[in-house]
Amino acid sequence: MSILIDRDSRVIVQGITGRMARFHTRDMLRYGTNVVAGVVPGKGGETVEGVPVYDTVKQAVAATGADTSLVFVPPPFAADSIMESADSGIRYCVCITDGIPAQDMIQVKRYMYRYPREKRMVLTGPNCAGTISPGKALLGIMPGHIYLPGHVGIIGRFRNARI
Repeated sequence: MSILIDRDSRVIVQGITGRMARFHTRDMLRYGTNVVAGVVPGKGGETVEGVPVYDTVKQAVAATGADTSLVFVPPPFAADSIMESADSGIRYCVCITDGIPAQDMIQVKRYMYRYPREKRMVLTGPNCAGTISPGKALLGIMPGHIYLPGHVGIIGRFRNARI
């Protein structure tokens, strides 16, 4: 069962040239995730793990037909990266980045509400481990080998509550 991603999801990795993004992109490719592009401003034309890198999300979407984005961008730039994904027609975005200022995420939420519900991007994160459809596709920093395919889908949400 696939809920948010499957074998047909065309994934871009924003910040793919970073050390951690490169490492996890390698794992996602090994798992079988269809990573079609990376995005790093100023590094267009390079390749990482055989994946072409573009300067903007819009360029990557136009060239590859990507519909899913994984954000591995430092906190000061993560909100802009998420909004760039929303503007570029990405349908599902996962943000791994931790430490994004709350004010930035409030701006992201307001920004996303400018789109009608049927065209609005779905965002998981920030500060999440990612998303997996076992045996099909993996987005994020989870070890894929600990999950097994089955008939049940789980979407978990952790909320840090103060008591």
